[in-house]
Amino acid sequence: MIRKRTAILISGRGTNMGALISAAMDPSFPAEIDLVISNRPDAKGLERASEFGIPTAVVDHREFAGDRQAFEAAINDVLKEHRIELVALAGFMRILTPYLVNAWSGRMINIHPALLPSFKGLATHERALEEGVKIHGATVHYVSAEMDDGPIIIQGAVPVLDNDTPASLAARVLEVEHKIYPKALELVACGKAKVKGARVLSGSQPDDIQDLIWP
Repeated sequence: MIRKRTAILISGRGTNMGALISAAMDPSFPAEIDLVISNRPDAKGLERASEFGIPTAVVDHREFAGDRQAFEAAINDVLKEHRIELVALAGFMRILTPYLVNAWSGRMINIHPALLPSFKGLATHERALEEGVKIHGATVHYVSAEMDDGPIIIQGAVPVLDNDTPASLAARVLEVEHKIYPKALELVACGKAKVKGARVLSGSQPDDIQDLIWP
């Protein structure tokens, strides 16, 4: 099996990066993590990636004086240099322009801590509690030009408890993120997550989906 060369883009500690790296340590996993890029030189995830022997790179957005396309062009150059085939955003805290999104259309995925299309953007757990929803969770989707708006690959859910705080809810959702992101990357890397219009046909069976919905 030829594994897809994958890069992970981070800005911080990279907990979802760790879940992807752990999954890719299995030789039967269809993607291999060949590069971790951060826009912040002090990102803790860079140290963690190096501990796994994964090449890292820093493309500091502050060095581009607000020129977002030049910043993204520099990222794209690093991706091409490492012959990357797939890109996974894992806490990458920069809004991408159509320049990079279009260059990696159908090959770039992201994880968002909410059940899209609800609660796009930031402060998702606070907003979920304010709205009084009973189910919350996380979504992995293809990246599109609109923020948090690409076709959905997979979702995982948790109940919202009466005594939840944003921190407690975030902690449970993070556990779901670590479960669904490797599954989504697997589906994309092996060609099972096919986009049809605004939908993704993943080929997942009901039992697979049920395993990702926590009681």
